[in-house]
Amino acid sequence: MSIELLMPALSPTMTEGKLAKWLKKEGDEIKSGDLIAEIETDKATMEMEAVDEGTLGKILVKEGTEGVAVNQPIGILLEEGESADDINEGKSKKPAEKKAEEKPEPKKAEQAQPKAPAPPKGAPAESKKTPTKGDRIFASPLAKRIAEDAGLDLSQVQGSGPNGRIIKADVEKAASSGGARRPAAPSQATSFGPVPDFGQSYTEVSNSGMRKTIARRLVEAKSTIPHFYLTIDCRIDELLKMRKDINGDGSDGYKVSVNDFVIKACALALRKVPQANATWTEEAIRLYENVDISVAVATPEGLITPIVRNADTKGIGAISSEIKDLAGRARDKKLKPEEFQGGGFSVSNLGMYGIREFSAIINPPQVCILAVGKGEQRAVVVDGELTIANLMTCTLSCDHRVVDGAVGAEFLQAFQNYIENPLRMLI
Repeated sequence: MSIELLMPALSPTMTEGKLAKWLKKEGDEIKSGDLIAEIETDKATMEMEAVDEGTLGKILVKEGTEGVAVNQPIGILLEEGESADDINEGKSKKPAEKKAEEKPEPKKAEQAQPKAPAPPKGAPAESKKTPTKGDRIFASPLAKRIAEDAGLDLSQVQGSGPNGRIIKADVEKAASSGGARRPAAPSQATSFGPVPDFGQSYTEVSNSGMRKTIARRLVEAKSTIPHFYLTIDCRIDELLKMRKDINGDGSDGYKVSVNDFVIKACALALRKVPQANATWTEEAIRLYENVDISVAVATPEGLITPIVRNADTKGIGAISSEIKDLAGRARDKKLKPEEFQGGGFSVSNLGMYGIREFSAIINPPQVCILAVGKGEQRAVVVDGELTIANLMTCTLSCDHRVVDGAVGAEFLQAFQNYIENPLRMLI
């Protein structure tokens, strides 16, 4: 019996994707583990592996198709001895039969069933709604996060956990079935009426999945996170001297940047001030044990933040090599989900563009992001005398629910100490 190839869920929050490219064509033999297609999510392009063996009998979704729902059939795999005629006879089976069991019965079947007898007077009516306390919905923090990313209305999700609590599996089931969606928020155009063109000519560029995700998350961050900002000037004369000594004439293969030092300094400062390496949840503040730094990388479709894991334990050279690799694959949309999902702190550096100072928007669910400006010569007063020094302005954006002003200031002091005394980063 032929087998349906289904659109895979390549991340916990993925509900749809783009079938970017077929790596096999109709009639090709397929073995388990073969790469059969490239799937483009909002952050990366990943390869789909075959689970079963057979012949690719028919392609149902053409390459380049966007908005393909998770678990939607995209192709038919023929088993040994089968032909294309078997597809036409409808003898295909779904590998995910469990999903078919979870689908609700069609409305006609529901209408054909007799109505349940009404409960006797005084008896409490059975409710299938998720238990709430006031306006609060009982759900695990992970379930809430997945629901937020997937645009689900938790009040419409049936919980299967203790006392009806919504858990991860309930949210994933609701996402795969396409139900429980939140009503789309009105865009600026619909809020204020159609955007007039005043006779102007223009070109429309369709929003990619990545651009839509960035827009949604930034609106969420700026609307729901109480930002406040702390700015400090760091003297980087010693750092620039050390960087020059490390890079030398380039014969050793080292080419470290100021940003590599910034990442290392942030990681060490987070070890000293762990309250800034955290996430806010309604139930508790989650303090991370590992120091994982997300680094903003510009791509043609928008920003993505690949992660340097355990940055506090790595040398400057190792961080430099890792960032170059991650940034290159980020621009090619070849990152794995675990390489850009997570992280406890973000760094955004616009110094290479000549930006002296800026304030960045926090990358939820993180609670801090450091905005780094360019290093430049400025006039400063040292011991009562005017002199010239290389200064770099850094602004820390903080989530006031987790990081108070004093905590943010302690972090910046520790960061500044490492930046201005770079030898301490090598101890």
